[in-house]
Amino acid sequence: MMLTLIPFFDRNMSVSAYSLFTRKNNFLMNPSLLGSRQFDGAAYVDGLELIQELGTTTLSGGKPIFVSLNNISIFSSLESECKNTNHAPILLIDQTFPPVSMYTDRIRELREFGYHFAIRNLPVHCYEDYAPILSQMDYVLIDCQKIDAVKASFYFRKLYPDICICASNIPDMETFGKLSPAETISLFEGTFFRMPVTRGEHKVSPLKINYISLLNLIEEDDFDLTKAADIISQDTALIISLLRLANTRSFNSEITSVRVAVSMLGQKDLTRWIQTTVIEKLCSDKPNELMRLSLLRAKFAENLAPVFGMAMRSQELFLTGLFSILDIILDCSMEEALSMVRVSGKIRTALLEHTGSLAEVLHFIVKYESAEWQEVSRQLVLKNIEIPDVSHAWVSSLQWYAKLITMNE
Repeated sequence: MMLTLIPFFDRNMSVSAYSLFTRKNNFLMNPSLLGSRQFDGAAYVDGLELIQELGTTTLSGGKPIFVSLNNISIFSSLESECKNTNHAPILLIDQTFPPVSMYTDRIRELREFGYHFAIRNLPVHCYEDYAPILSQMDYVLIDCQKIDAVKASFYFRKLYPDICICASNIPDMETFGKLSPAETISLFEGTFFRMPVTRGEHKVSPLKINYISLLNLIEEDDFDLTKAADIISQDTALIISLLRLANTRSFNSEITSVRVAVSMLGQKDLTRWIQTTVIEKLCSDKPNELMRLSLLRAKFAENLAPVFGMAMRSQELFLTGLFSILDIILDCSMEEALSMVRVSGKIRTALLEHTGSLAEVLHFIVKYESAEWQEVSRQLVLKNIEIPDVSHAWVSSLQWYAKLITMNE
């Protein structure tokens, strides 16, 4: 099964929740699934088992996760499947659930068990008829490209004062700017946030110059650990992060200086620490989702290396994913951003010209992130890749990121 998380954010552009998008099968490989067999396993709630197994801490940093139901799966054994109500997702329904007692009673049962509910894509003319269901909803998702989200939010807030209103399908920053002042809307979702665009060109601050110097240093063959220690010594946050990591390796040894801590890690471990920690620092004045996106892309790309027959180039793929939004992080064009860091010509080609084998993997990752399953499926067919291999690579990257964040707390 293929799975990805789409972020929901507040008016400060801080991610507050995620929606889990899934695809069980590659319909291009199995056309019969588009017929009557598309309902095979309809009673199964896609992604619920993964949430229970990994927990929301690993999957979403503890933030709520929306999971879609269909009008068959709502009657599955959700009570027994959700062994830990702390990791219970928000169950998402739509207008395929008619407002009749069979469904309203089932929703009430599941709410008593601990589940929360959300409804999406409800047409305006159905609002009154759906009152029995709306009265039990915790969230309502309003498609701002089909409905005036502000007017609809006033309607819902007046009749259902405790409901959380989300404006979804926001196409661009301009639309978000018009919607965000509305106090009746609490959450937002849109493609512009998942695939951000360059906002302008600005000079890099002095502290960020140090971070970029570190990234350039580790690109040198057999780089000087002393130089790395001297650059790290100019930033308190980097020193603290480094010492925390070194303390896990020191056992009974005493760490008397930054240089000692650096030598204790060695080039390999120091390189990986710099790649991940520096990106975190560069993103410190940006929405947290940018850091998450950059690091997850890096690890996902590295994990996909053997899947795409590129095992020997896993580190290049890691950097390709890591720097794929460097222009957003540094508030400049990608060409200018790459002029500040030393990367291989093939990575530059992938990020600037979007060509080459590295770019192919990055293209796949971007489509996977956005749940564009048709294009993902096409790539799987062309590359003769199995869905479980991709799913394992994605889940492993989430687990790696969760562990990384825990270590830095």
